[in-house]
Amino acid sequence: MPAAGALYRRALLGALPGTGGRRSSEPPPVRLTVSGVPVDLDHLADYDRVCGFRLADRLPPTYPHVMGFPLALRLMTAPEFPVPLTGVVHVANRITVHRPVAVGETLDFEAYAENLRPHDRGRQLDVVLVGSVGGEEVWRGVSTYLSRERRGGGGERRDRAAEAVRPAASATWRLTPRVGTDYARVSGDHNPIHTSRLGARLFGFPRPIAHGMWSKARCLAALENRLPDAFTVAVAFKLPVPLPGAVAFGGTPAGEGWDFALHDARTPRPHLTGTVR
Repeated sequence: MPAAGALYRRALLGALPGTGGRRSSEPPPVRLTVSGVPVDLDHLADYDRVCGFRLADRLPPTYPHVMGFPLALRLMTAPEFPVPLTGVVHVANRITVHRPVAVGETLDFEAYAENLRPHDRGRQLDVVLVGSVGGEEVWRGVSTYLSRERRGGGGERRDRAAEAVRPAASATWRLTPRVGTDYARVSGDHNPIHTSRLGARLFGFPRPIAHGMWSKARCLAALENRLPDAFTVAVAFKLPVPLPGAVAFGGTPAGEGWDFALHDARTPRPHLTGTVR
């Protein structure tokens, strides 16, 4: 796997005036692959602790995203990638688990980008990460990123694919700043908006905000005993989760799946809405 630290340094240098290079108007026509990636059991246990999953002989549904994240990051920091990594907003994520993945299995990962499209606030595109075992696709993640630009592209205002009715709250979680630093350590996502008050202020946030994928993982951990062996979980990231803070979680059965949401503990404003189907 590529080294995430070097990729973040490349992204920051590329954001300096005159150093970004020429960006393409289309997603790069490449697919990056890494084969034979094993599960680090100590790292998995640390991830489980940070996100609230119990220790088990199968991977949490969000863990392959962490395993393959450096490959997706390598793709997004390429000079020809159509939008700069600095300043992009993760607005939606969809994960399909085709079957449980055992902790003893090794995975092959493939990453590519597609579907660059206009948005009311700029442009957005999908970064796809696929996990396979022995040539069989067992896991797929699609992350939608928004590049905020002064002149909007005239498209939809937000991705509505993961909209859900917000259920009543059933639990309140009090979050400390360690949510940002701990998840950065286990995920490799060291974006300073999650770990530094100064870094957050540079991007317009008064204090650090939780990673979107931590929020998704924490919600799935709350539903862990009720998830089927194969499913698709889609979320829309609505509003940042400030750290420290308090959030309320709620989940409601919907047919054979679930609707769930995370919202401010004091107001009905949603931070995240999601579905399991």
